[in-house]
Amino acid sequence: MRYRFLTADVFTDRVFGGNPLAVLPDARGLDSARMQSIAREFNLSETVFVLPPDDPGHTRRLRIFTPGQEVPFAGHPTVGSALVLATLGALELDGASTAITFEEPAGPVPVTIRAAGGRPVFAQLTAPRPPEVRPGPEPAALAAMLSLAPADLCTAAGLPAFASCGFPFLIVEVRRAAALGRARLDHALWRDLLAEAWSREVYLITRDPAGLEVDLRVRMFAPAAGIGEDPATGGAAAALGGWLGLREAPADGITRYVLAQGLEIGRPSRLEVEVEKQAGRVAAVRVGGSAVLVSEGTIEVPEAA
Repeated sequence: MRYRFLTADVFTDRVFGGNPLAVLPDARGLDSARMQSIAREFNLSETVFVLPPDDPGHTRRLRIFTPGQEVPFAGHPTVGSALVLATLGALELDGASTAITFEEPAGPVPVTIRAAGGRPVFAQLTAPRPPEVRPGPEPAALAAMLSLAPADLCTAAGLPAFASCGFPFLIVEVRRAAALGRARLDHALWRDLLAEAWSREVYLITRDPAGLEVDLRVRMFAPAAGIGEDPATGGAAAALGGWLGLREAPADGITRYVLAQGLEIGRPSRLEVEVEKQAGRVAAVRVGGSAVLVSEGTIEVPEAA
């Protein structure tokens, strides 16, 4: 059987930036084993399989696979799929702003697609679950795992901590962009320290923009999912937004953050995060960005993986 696919670079406005994504716009007939095999074949951070929704009130159902596993929610596949499908004309645009809903295992994910001149240019998801935070491991052990000194880590604001808005990440803050760039994951220490943890995905952040016009610079390591380092991680940006909403954002209104990711691996990415609070409660966490189409083709899939 032959299936059409497209690839896009997500959280960027230029080819060969951002995070590459493969999208199969009609994945009917594929089972989980073959989806996983296709994701391993593409060997990108994620591959998306688009299916009809279970609820007719929703737009599409997405199944998202890394090279190593299926995930319940992810940002760059959600944003990228919305823009790819809209560019193909598979989703009808309704003027300057179009609201759709994707079904993902973590729950329904609302997405707003913005258009200019009839062309989709930006998509913003709303995280499917409210923020949840749990204490992280002991900082000195994390510093060793990251090949950093304990003094490189910031611990005064409640980090390190696990956070999730649909998929959990371990958030670790470092003081300077130089330390962010020096970080190297010691895989043996990572396996030992996070073997039984809520999340094994490690998300490094710094408030030092190092000359960039952003609020934070970030990196993400996910060896358990088959991702050495991710160029742009929307699910982690949502988790960070949830943590910031609980810890730092004002009691009411919308607070916006711009994140830079991927510079250390030559894939510069820009992620925009919104945290909406009402009467002290985090009402919504949103993550948005752009995407550009890169390639299109077909893949031959055997009857059995």
